[in-house]
Amino acid sequence: MTRQRAIRPVPGGWVPRTAMVMAAGLGTRMRPLTLDRPKPLVEVAGKPLIDHVLDRLRAAGVERVVVNVHYHADQLEAHLRAAADGLDLVISDERSALMETGGGLVQARPLLGEEPFLAINSDNLWVDGPVDALPLLAAHWDDARMDALLLMVPLARANNHLGRGDFHLGGDGQIVRRRQPGRPAPFVWTGIQILSPRLIRGWPEGPFSTNIFWDRAIAEGRAFGAVHQGLWFDVGTPEAIPATEAMLADG
Repeated sequence: MTRQRAIRPVPGGWVPRTAMVMAAGLGTRMRPLTLDRPKPLVEVAGKPLIDHVLDRLRAAGVERVVVNVHYHADQLEAHLRAAADGLDLVISDERSALMETGGGLVQARPLLGEEPFLAINSDNLWVDGPVDALPLLAAHWDDARMDALLLMVPLARANNHLGRGDFHLGGDGQIVRRRQPGRPAPFVWTGIQILSPRLIRGWPEGPFSTNIFWDRAIAEGRAFGAVHQGLWFDVGTPEAIPATEAMLADG
C-alpha cells in the first residue's frame, strides 16, 4: 500500500491515538453498487472508500482503529485485516443488530479507551488544504471546554452534497443547529469529529443516532466546530463517484 506524505505539523502536534470508523450501514443510497458489497468497499479514485480513511488516519499518526461492521460483515472484516498495515485494528461487531451511529458508539465504548478519540464516517473523502484536516481538528481541541468537535466545510464547498447545511458556527467556535426549517445553514458536517468519552452517557436502549449526544453537548455549550481548509466530497450515491473522480482529476 502506498503511504501518504508526512503530515504538515500544526501547533501542539497532538492527534488522538484512537479512531472509530463508522462502517456498519446498509448502503441503501449507494445501490446497486452495494448489492454485493458493503459501502466502505465501493471504490473511488482507484481504491475502496475505507482505504482512503485508513490512509488518512495512518498518516496522521493514529495508532488504534475501531471499525463497526454489520452489512456484508465477513467481507468487510477480511478486507480490513489485510489493509490494516501497521494499525491496531479492532472490530466492533454489530452482525446481530445494526445500532446506528449513537448506538454504535455505545457498543464500541469499551474499545475506545478513556481519551478523546476521532470518529469518522466511511462514506466521505477529503483532500487536505494548507494544514492537514486531522491535525487541524486536533489543534482546535480543548478538553476542558469540549465534549464534541466537528470538522465543518462551508455549504458552498460541500461537493456532491444535496442538503441545506447542518450548523451555524459562532465566533467562539460553538455550533448551533440550522435555525429555520427550509432555510440553509452555512456549514456542513464532514463526517469527521473528535469526541470525549464523557459524551457517551445516558443513552436510550437499542439503536439511535449520535444526534442525541450532539444535542446534549450543544445545550451544555460543549459542542464546537472547526473549518476544513481543503476539499471535501459527499460520496453517498453512485452518481457522486464519477463527479468526485472528475474533480480530483482536475485538481
